[in-house]
Amino acid sequence: MSYDQSVSEHYLHGSLLSAIEAALPALGKSIENVTIDDLAPVDEFHIGGRLATDHLMGELQFSEGYHVLDVGCGLGGPARYVATHHKNAVTGIDLTTEYIETGNALCSWVGLGERVTLQQGNALTMPFESQTFEGAYMLHVGMNIEDKSALFSEIYRVLKPGSTFGVYDVMRQTEGDLSYPVPWASESSMSQLSTSIQYKQALTAAGFEVFYENNRRDFALTFFNNLRAKTEAEGGPPPLGLHTLMQKSSGPKIKNMVTGISEGIIAPVEVIAKRRP
Repeated sequence: MSYDQSVSEHYLHGSLLSAIEAALPALGKSIENVTIDDLAPVDEFHIGGRLATDHLMGELQFSEGYHVLDVGCGLGGPARYVATHHKNAVTGIDLTTEYIETGNALCSWVGLGERVTLQQGNALTMPFESQTFEGAYMLHVGMNIEDKSALFSEIYRVLKPGSTFGVYDVMRQTEGDLSYPVPWASESSMSQLSTSIQYKQALTAAGFEVFYENNRRDFALTFFNNLRAKTEAEGGPPPLGLHTLMQKSSGPKIKNMVTGISEGIIAPVEVIAKRRP
């Protein structure tokens, strides 16, 4: 099995769309009236969920009407949020076929099929013409991609001059071993963590000018503390959430990740850069 197949297999659910649809009645919703806010607990698959997406987009400040690229779009939750709240057309690309198929169905449910386009593909060899997009972002993607330089060079290629690109990834802070599994990897061979210095070096080598970095460790720990307290208070998880995606492995994956953050081994970090003219 190739590395790409291993990564895709790691994220495979098997009947994800059915699982999401089955949870809707518990929310008092159906396919006909579900909203992007209802779906956010399951389709914003990164630390902090919608809160983190909103924060990053606030820093990026894409102009209304821009055509934006979502690299490693997953189920397309951030893409639908950007299309709705920032009035952008969004194209997303992701390696996992089930995520793309499910994400496009969710776009149809919420009436965003014409403004959000999700397609299966490899971020290292994207099927887009050069200088297509006016902005780009990726959320929790680089942890599965070893060659960050190739990744950022490809993103540079498809962006128009002067475009802004935002990254929100889990990055290594110190030496130390993580316990596995974690949300992005079943074992260490699948985890391609890099430091923020390495990210910035790869971005600069690709032609970007880095102008912003923000370590969100404290935000992450607060987010998970609040999530745990809410789950305990309500006697269990909500109808839709990360447990819907990761199923029985959700508990150990999140526990191991939070332990890594608490011990200072890893942290979610924002980095924003601009494509040079």
